Amino acid sequence: MFRFLVITVILLSQLVNAQPDSLYFKPAANPNLPVWTNKNTAGLDINEVAFVNWNSGGSNSISGLIGVNSSLRYEYLNFIWDSNLLARYGLNKQEDQEFRKTDDLLEMSSSVGFRKNKRTNWYYSARFSFKTQFANGYNYPNTSNEISKFMAPGYLFLGGGVEYGKNIDKFSTYFSPLTLKTTFVFDEALSDSGAFGVEPAQYNVNGDVIRSGERVREELGILLTSAFEMELFENIGIRNLMSFYTDYINDFGNVDVDWEVVLDFKVNNFVRATLGSHLRYDNDIKIQEEVVNVDTGKTEYNDLGARIQWKQLLGVGVVYEF
Repeated sequence: MFRFLVITVILLSQLVNAQPDSLYFKPAANPNLPVWTNKNTAGLDINEVAFVNWNSGGSNSISGLIGVNSSLRYEYLNFIWDSNLLARYGLNKQEDQEFRKTDDLLEMSSSVGFRKNKRTNWYYSARFSFKTQFANGYNYPNTSNEISKFMAPGYLFLGGGVEYGKNIDKFSTYFSPLTLKTTFVFDEALSDSGAFGVEPAQYNVNGDVIRSGERVREELGILLTSAFEMELFENIGIRNLMSFYTDYINDFGNVDVDWEVVLDFKVNNFVRATLGSHLRYDNDIKIQEEVVNVDTGKTEYNDLGARIQWKQLLGVGVVYEF
């Protein structure tokens, strides 16, 4: 949690302080002048349940989720540059249990686009994105073996292509025939096990490591993304983000899917509710099942292969925009 707060504060302070005052104000409606637009949002969701002599039973619990979202946009003539920083961290504490992580994300992205003239909605675009997490992840209730860490994994996407967007800040579709995907696993135990698709370590007959697992895996493939945002009803908005990626060399046609749908319910300028669904599929992420060997009594892991991952989120909290 401390690492999350420190990194978030540093990144936001650098982003805000490095820009001129003009980024907070759009100039007069002169299309030949550059326009800087900056928006920062910080939110805190807290949920708590407590029981006293409750005959139906139940477990006391409290959970919290803190999130920061910062965006910076530059427009000049037919040129657009967008940059975003997103950070989230959530914890849950139930009675007689240790703190457990519910959400963990650090994501940075930037894209540039250029179109020939104002009459076309097609842009030549290039995109960069990086994603990882702050803290260790576990397959609860087992907290002795980490299944993920900071920069294990970390994902970097870099590519170029074309983008369509009539109102590009609300709706866009991006296609890149050449996108480099780099997976980082900067943890010895996880890289040796071949986690997240890297080449695992090699061992001799005595179980000694003769070649350590790879820390970096690179892929080159096709990326297709779509982003859509609109107001369904008064004070109710929806955001839909979809991403599809397939690698040319390793199992071409096997598509990695990342699909997120979020409903925002605005109570007032400071209180909002969020209902979200996040679905993922990545053939390089294998699900492991813990089993106890009846002969040795030791815990072993069975590889169940890739599985669809799904996360649902419902939260009510305070939001501050600055």
